[in-house]
Amino acid sequence: MTSDSPARIHGSLVEVDGLGVLLLGKSGIGKSEAALELVMRGHRLVADDVVWVGPDADGRPEGWSDELIRYYMELRGIGIVHVPSLFGEESVLERHGIDLVIRLEAWGTGQVDHIGLGTVRSSVGDFELPTLHLPVAPGRAIASLVEVAARNQRLKRSGRSGAAELDERVLDRLRRAREGDQG
Repeated sequence: MTSDSPARIHGSLVEVDGLGVLLLGKSGIGKSEAALELVMRGHRLVADDVVWVGPDADGRPEGWSDELIRYYMELRGIGIVHVPSLFGEESVLERHGIDLVIRLEAWGTGQVDHIGLGTVRSSVGDFELPTLHLPVAPGRAIASLVEVAARNQRLKRSGRSGAAELDERVLDRLRRAREGDQG
């Protein structure tokens, strides 16, 4: 951390199964629609359009909304909606820590990790946070992918990685094959 001043970020922050997921991307890419779909699945909205990011009491990254627009979303073709009026008070949170950044990018334009062995980090305000680049295209179930990404991030934090486990299995099979065992 280099300052205690919060950063103003264009994005959406949603709590997904206990993890704070910050959705970033160009205007019109689908951040609000993904956040809305996540709320409809029982997750909670923290902020939409403008996310303030600063340190919590322990110095970890935390996000919140400006009070004026808190819990409102602008949905193209529908207009402004008030999330707790539509989905109940349990559908929103005033603040939440940020555990994962997901950058929504137009299909074929960004860097995409196909394996998941490494950890990409990006700067959000004064924080370096784990980041995924998620390609967006018509028909892709972005909210489902965000849910899986959040669950996978939780597994990684507990020391497990599906990609690392498969990598080890492949390497073990190659070692056995070199030793003449095809089993």
